[in-house]
Amino acid sequence: MIESKNLNPELIRAMKEKKIDIDATLALLNTINSTQIDEKPAIQFTGLPNIDGKVIVNCKNLDFFDAPEARAKEILALTNLPETLATSKTNGIWRFERQALIRIGTALFAFTAYGVLNGGSATSYGDVKKNASINADVFNAIKPIFDTLAPLCKDKPKGITPAYLNPDGSPGESFLMCKMRILVEHARTYHSLFGKPPRELLPFFQMTSDGTDDALREAYREYEQHPWLKKGMERTGTYPTRPRTAKQPLIAAFTHSSHGNPRTIFTEAYGKPNNPLALPGGHGQSFQVLKNIYQVLLNDGYRFAMLGNVDNMGYYPDPLLIAVTALSGNDAMFEFTYRTPLDVKGGIVVTLPNGKITAIDIGQSIPLAQVLEFERQGKTVLANCGAGIFDLKILTKKIDTIIKSLPIHLTDQDKDAGKYSQAEQTTWEVIGLLDKPGGLAVEKKQRFLAAKMLTETILGSWSNTSAFPKEFAETARLMQEGIHTVLSGPCNLKLLNGKWQAED
Repeated sequence: MIESKNLNPELIRAMKEKKIDIDATLALLNTINSTQIDEKPAIQFTGLPNIDGKVIVNCKNLDFFDAPEARAKEILALTNLPETLATSKTNGIWRFERQALIRIGTALFAFTAYGVLNGGSATSYGDVKKNASINADVFNAIKPIFDTLAPLCKDKPKGITPAYLNPDGSPGESFLMCKMRILVEHARTYHSLFGKPPRELLPFFQMTSDGTDDALREAYREYEQHPWLKKGMERTGTYPTRPRTAKQPLIAAFTHSSHGNPRTIFTEAYGKPNNPLALPGGHGQSFQVLKNIYQVLLNDGYRFAMLGNVDNMGYYPDPLLIAVTALSGNDAMFEFTYRTPLDVKGGIVVTLPNGKITAIDIGQSIPLAQVLEFERQGKTVLANCGAGIFDLKILTKKIDTIIKSLPIHLTDQDKDAGKYSQAEQTTWEVIGLLDKPGGLAVEKKQRFLAAKMLTETILGSWSNTSAFPKEFAETARLMQEGIHTVLSGPCNLKLLNGKWQAED
């Protein structure tokens, strides 16, 4: 067992300077070494799920949704909406058509919280090696733009880095700004339909880290006066610039597998001695970190909580998806879409031996080569969008079990900082721990506009795709269409003089 007294005093000093939680780091390190985590068998799965309308609902062109009678009555009573919204009632099943679903989902803004995983820095996001690994031809084509934008991301929380490029080539607003703008616009819609709400609409919450919290607090203070938000917040009383926050502790990177076991702390970041590398412990820690926030939200009258990654432009409250989740009666519903050549990280959806679904990460739990083989066989691979809507009553009851059951993954990294391993937990493996998980099959260009790397942000905004390989050019076109739709639709922005702007 490694204890703090065994560490070099210079290393301890450096860990404290970098806000690394020494106790949490050593507890995790000793768990890894004692459980021989490298030797744990991979997650066993039986195959890939189909979009069957039961476990996974096709929301791409959803015309109607059939809900159990008892659940339909419960949700309509909660929102004070009439039962006449159901177009048919047969054998205990109530059918709701698309417009009725949107109305129900909008009414549920008063009962739904919106959260982001906001603890990550832009270290990997702007890493040259990681970005170049997507595709050499693509990276070479965008490298001049990459070299301009990468310095804007260095040492910053990813949430406050540019989420897109304006048509004139200038950096756009941040991921967080776009999300907060949508929350304010949704509040305006609710007020126009239902008047004054019984409580704050779509209260914003987040998980930060010791490495991002200070910078995010400063950003929110500046955002209070931003023209995209100020008037809308004053008119609706919705203030996403004042989020409920819980901090994730930072842990140190560990030695690379090539150094053998037992693992120790990686001490030579960027080739410097006694220089540890501070990292978040994976977004799976969110359940432990956000536990109290979930309970307070439930106590305050909220029934559902959305959770997703800050770097996904397509992750925002959609009334249709909220309504389907609420009416389904499932423990939670998670967004899935079709994998593209750019989806070389993140998770895919698989079926477990018990018949339930879960998401497993490419690289951590399944090699990319196996994913590509599935596709060569003609199988549909659904990518995990990293977004879900939880029933707070169920989540708060099961959260202690979830915290104990989420697995720890140890993955090797080779980045600018050197060769090391990173210990992480993955939020979306919660899918396999729930009794009644479900999926929402959505269009990538509408809901999964994730930018794990800066290259993806550039591809989503840069119109010159002629230099890209065919499959990347098509993916870039879809991403650009999606980002344009988000900015012009839920963000309610206009293109003026080559920039996206608000006309409030």
